[in-house]
Amino acid sequence: MIQVVLPKNLQLLAGTGRTVELEVHGDVTQRSVLDALEARYPALLGTIRDPKTKARRPMLRFFACEEDLSNEAIDAKLPAEVAAGKEPYLIIGAIAGG
Repeated sequence: MIQVVLPKNLQLLAGTGRTVELEVHGDVTQRSVLDALEARYPALLGTIRDPKTKARRPMLRFFACEEDLSNEAIDAKLPAEVAAGKEPYLIIGAIAGG
């Protein structure tokens, strides 16, 4: 099971807690994890990534194993620790202001 940690706004939309567990079949990539997340929580469709291009929304960042994966290829494999369920995949809302 893959552990995904969500920011508060996505928790509220999905109607879930901070951490969700997802079953991902095949390669564990950002695409496969986000596909599983959106399939389980349809209210999140279009909030994390553009529905057509699958590009990350600009105010969200993705982290795993203390690494920023936000600009990695969507089909790149996630770290083995994430695939094994030992480390979470974090979706974090970016902070902006002036």
